[in-house]
Amino acid sequence: MTMEFDPDKFREECAVFGVFGHPEASTLTQLGLFALQHRGQEACGIVSSDGTDLNQIRRLGLVADNFPKETLDRLPGRSAIGHTRYSTAGKTSVREAQPFSVTCQHGQIAVCHNGNLPDAAARRKELERKGAIFSSTSDTETILHSIARCEARDAVEAIGKVLSDTEGAFSLLFLTPDALIAVRDPRGFRPLVLGRAGEAWAVGSETCAFDLIDAEYEREIAAGEMLVITKDGLKSMFPFEDKPGSVCTFEHVYFSRPDSIIFGRSVNQSRHLLGRHLAIEHPADADIVVPVPDSGVAAAIGYSAEANLSFRQGIIRNHYIGRTFIEPTQSIRSFGVRLKLNPIKDLIEGQRVVLVDDSIVRGTTSKKIVALVREAGATEVHMRISCPPTISPCYYGVNTPKKAELIAARMSVEEVREHIGADSLGYLSMEGMMKAIGIDRGSACAACWDGKYPTKINGGGR
Repeated sequence: MTMEFDPDKFREECAVFGVFGHPEASTLTQLGLFALQHRGQEACGIVSSDGTDLNQIRRLGLVADNFPKETLDRLPGRSAIGHTRYSTAGKTSVREAQPFSVTCQHGQIAVCHNGNLPDAAARRKELERKGAIFSSTSDTETILHSIARCEARDAVEAIGKVLSDTEGAFSLLFLTPDALIAVRDPRGFRPLVLGRAGEAWAVGSETCAFDLIDAEYEREIAAGEMLVITKDGLKSMFPFEDKPGSVCTFEHVYFSRPDSIIFGRSVNQSRHLLGRHLAIEHPADADIVVPVPDSGVAAAIGYSAEANLSFRQGIIRNHYIGRTFIEPTQSIRSFGVRLKLNPIKDLIEGQRVVLVDDSIVRGTTSKKIVALVREAGATEVHMRISCPPTISPCYYGVNTPKKAELIAARMSVEEVREHIGADSLGYLSMEGMMKAIGIDRGSACAACWDGKYPTKINGGGR
């Protein structure tokens, strides 16, 4: 019997990365995508420009497995954009992989997207009525079809017009034969950053990708900004109507790598402070602090420092786990979670343990982890979560379960505690979280915790 291991976590849907003005643009793009692989592992793709034509390769699987030198040699030119994908809807097919590209009245255009467009289903039906033929189920393709049909002087103007009428979360990279265009939606849901590698420019979802290609972080692409990069330099414009800021707070809680700067702030610093505030709000009479690896590590360090408790790496994670497994014919207790996590008995035995994680989604994995720690000899297990209870799904670029599957949406904190088998359970408050990550409540999207969506939700999916 085969089984899919469900880590019971929210999953980022994708990452984007691009380079303009470098003789090895596709190679640097591959490296950038490799650094951003945590944001999507289902498929990847790169489109390059040799100044005249766009060249495209899209594959299922990981970046490292799909872009050896002989493949990169088929992507010549001084500019390129790339994408890693994890889907929420549609088939697992290379047709769903990005970047997408078309040739239309505005010339050759390729696009890759981090985010989600809740109104994409309605737009798709409208485009199909007008004769559009889609090759994928992705909401991103609706953007390209709309641009192709838009009456405008050039691709840049068409992009601005179409996105001015597009609601939702989008951090986009477009590539034409002579330009790289970076666009971030006016609410700023998902991150997008600009870097400099010598004379070349780089744009990506996170700054950690710049480190790998020896590029310097310049700045964020601002919410509502369209940045056009050509041989003549950078041209910044703001073609969209101003809207309230809605940056995704989960980027700092979980999604982004701790070595990145997101929304102008170190992710690692934010997570340390999340742990410190968690210790202040929910102290525990315990002996050691143990993180759930890897996402709980930074917050656990902050918790242990604030609580003056010993930090112990008491759970080991297997980093070489795939997606599908053969389940043993004889039942092995906690088989699924043991594929990924295993406790170190001599660190845990006889100890009162504070177990720190970033979130509880369905509660299935948390329950198994608490049981593993008890089996390793912990006398008490106190679960601490570095964000508020998750009660609503995300419609802005994150793969989340339905509301009915979110344990905190149907159980009280005490009921969740009883379900997962912990001696106590504490979630960080909304106020504590916002203070830790340094984002004003009025400029952030916290819909997964309070159910208040910044836009009208009509469905959609990637």
